[in-house]
Amino acid sequence: MTDTTTTEAAVPARFDTLPLDAKLLRAVADSGYTSMTPIQAKAIPIVLEGRDVMGAAQTGTGKTAAFSIPLLQRMLKHENSSVSPARHPVRALVLAPTRELADQVANNVKAYSKHTNLRVACVFGGIDMKPQTLQLKAGVEVLIATPGRLLDHIEAKNCVLNQVEYVVLDEADRMLDIGFLPDLQRILSYLPKTRQTLLFSATFSPEIKRLAESYLQNPQLVEVARPNATATNVEQLFYGVGDEDKRRAVLKVLREREIQQAIVFVNSKLGCARLARSFERDGLRTNALHGDKSQDERLKALEAFKRNEVDVLVCTDVAARGLDIADLPAVFNFDVPFNAEDYVHRIGRTGRAGASGIAVTLVTKSDARLIGDIEKLIKRKIDLEAIELDEERPRRPPRREWDARPAEADVVAAAPAPAARPARGPRDPIFDQPYEAKAASGEAAAWEKSASSTAPKGLSSYIKPKKKVAALFGAKQPAVTQDA
Repeated sequence: MTDTTTTEAAVPARFDTLPLDAKLLRAVADSGYTSMTPIQAKAIPIVLEGRDVMGAAQTGTGKTAAFSIPLLQRMLKHENSSVSPARHPVRALVLAPTRELADQVANNVKAYSKHTNLRVACVFGGIDMKPQTLQLKAGVEVLIATPGRLLDHIEAKNCVLNQVEYVVLDEADRMLDIGFLPDLQRILSYLPKTRQTLLFSATFSPEIKRLAESYLQNPQLVEVARPNATATNVEQLFYGVGDEDKRRAVLKVLREREIQQAIVFVNSKLGCARLARSFERDGLRTNALHGDKSQDERLKALEAFKRNEVDVLVCTDVAARGLDIADLPAVFNFDVPFNAEDYVHRIGRTGRAGASGIAVTLVTKSDARLIGDIEKLIKRKIDLEAIELDEERPRRPPRREWDARPAEADVVAAAPAPAARPARGPRDPIFDQPYEAKAASGEAAAWEKSASSTAPKGLSSYIKPKKKVAALFGAKQPAVTQDA
């Protein structure tokens, strides 16, 4: 592996100094790019030479343009305007760990290739496969995909990868973290052995290096910063708080720093939804972004946040990698990440493209080991600061329809005194008399007398005497004797 590490600051190079086609230079200018970032200045010439590359750079430094622009340049030799799908096979494959990152990479590649006849498609899970299938069967040159959905299309024979010339593994360490290694190995087995492979990430673990040794041929390592380093233009603050004080701490920092927008990271999907509802009750325009939401809901939440329609976006780590939100002023780690490398990616959502930003991490007593892992990774001693919280005012729950009804105590107080009952009519003296048993006087009731007059001796007065069978044939019945 050739090492071309560059850590010193150099004079920014301009895109128009590269041997790029006029169509690409025009698209780059339309995107507002003039000077290259360090990773772009080092990686683009190497990719144009056709060599395999391992690119390591701080998040937010333009890795997407570093691999997509030179690949588009190399693919222009296959450009054609034919409508036949056979003339547009997949020649470049970009694999990304999350749906949001895949969609963002696809948007960037489409912007760079808009003046060419190269076709770009993006496939990921969580949405219907039919529109993706139609697009794939129509023919595409550049395919951006998440591993799981790509395997679905391969098994359904919707795309063929036997003419792929360029492969990009974007944020490969994240793909390994979430268990995509078997899927990666299956996908790479469908590709031609002769190809150019690029691997770009903000962090390089030993597992990634072993992956590179297996699938890259004499890769050239390009590092423009110390591995796993955090951006120097991001102010990192660590506050020691209790679990019940975290939300108040976020609100205080937002108010004191006059922060208009922020991303708040949590570790669980359930905690993400609960915190979003809590911020809503605090009067903030809030949305949640986590893995249990459909892809359509996740994309709409991101778009609303980018349009400044949302003040606080509460996220799990699905939004920690690769998302490019321009001019995001602040990131909050409501929960310290379980993986120290995720800390680098989380705070990389702010301070992008040279802008300044603030990253606030809320630390409890149970986070000591996780903070120690972050210290080892970023090679910096972390000092916890105290934060003085304001007294929390009681929050009124959202007003519902039944809230418009007066309280029960108010109804009772306002109710008029009950009106006096109307006078009753003449009373029946016999009806109002209490019941008195006649057994005490020894006199039987009239209905009892009539019943007892026909009852045989030894039987209850309510039981009728049995008729003998002979009576059924007209025989004369014996007289019933009664005691005097």
